[in-house]
Amino acid sequence: MTVFERIRHRNRSASRELNDAIYCVDLHTGGEPLRVILDGFPEPEGASVLERRRFCQEHLDHFRKALIWEPRGHADMYGCLLVPPNDEGADFGVIFIHNEGYSTMCGHATIALTKLAAVQNWKERDPVSGNLKLSIDAPCGRITSELKKDGDPAFPIEFLGVPSFVVAIDQQVSLSGHGDVFYDIAYGGAFYAYVQAAQLGLELCPENYRQIIDLGIALKKQIATASRHLINHPFESDLSFLYGTIFIDRSDAAGVNSRNVCVFADGELDRCPTGSGASGRVAIHHAKNELTVGKTMTIESLIGSRFQASVERLENYGPFEAVIPRIAGNAHVTGEHNFVLSSEDPYRHGFFLR
Repeated sequence: MTVFERIRHRNRSASRELNDAIYCVDLHTGGEPLRVILDGFPEPEGASVLERRRFCQEHLDHFRKALIWEPRGHADMYGCLLVPPNDEGADFGVIFIHNEGYSTMCGHATIALTKLAAVQNWKERDPVSGNLKLSIDAPCGRITSELKKDGDPAFPIEFLGVPSFVVAIDQQVSLSGHGDVFYDIAYGGAFYAYVQAAQLGLELCPENYRQIIDLGIALKKQIATASRHLINHPFESDLSFLYGTIFIDRSDAAGVNSRNVCVFADGELDRCPTGSGASGRVAIHHAKNELTVGKTMTIESLIGSRFQASVERLENYGPFEAVIPRIAGNAHVTGEHNFVLSSEDPYRHGFFLR
């Protein structure tokens, strides 16, 4: 029995306690939610994770809305659907979902899935080290993750991301009320624009969450237009779009290098330091000679949760000199759910009231 078959077998009985229920387990990584869909969701067609993702977009999107939107979710909810891997080299595949649609990479979800794999015994641990190792096919490519039995309690789970690279440094765009704003663009499984918050007079604190969201949305729109010619994945057109804006600022916390706040999709505000965003930051800092191979930086989120990020190695990726990022954090299970989509429920496919 493969790992994916074991996952399905392990969770199938839970979703059958209620007819036509969709069984999910919820977790959070550094405060950022993840709803893992384990059974009851229609099987998306396709020969690869990218093809299955496209099928979900075209034919199953009402299920995404039902599980992410209100009343079962909220505007900042995030989730994922487990699917078969692209080939026998991976344990399973994953499709990431959010308020607007479908992401291409998610670091916090990778960390949470690794924790869930340990909790639900999806795969045997290494008999010598006691570590749990996973290989996961995401839309952006193959990711490897590991939960270390004797690791740092704050960062016991780490993953190696896909090749991450820089496409633009010190670009500028005009933003109403703020004048010219400088930004970098990098890819860490998804494309992000990186902006120093100080140039906007923006303090990255929870009290400013609405201003952070509004500025993130406005900058994403402006930058996506101004830099559309730069936001091109070398191999997959489905990955060629600007996913979010990441604001960066100093941190006063001991042992923390900086604060990192991401606004992505349709104005979602990430509660954690953003794993794929941190991957892109690693590429930027390496390109600027600020982070060498093996050196670790600690990044905190808007609420103070932390990831560690480093350059594992360098790798040529199409026309880019890319880095392979290593990102570490932790996740926790928050609950199990059998969601019912009753045909009598006028709001079964969800709504938003922000």
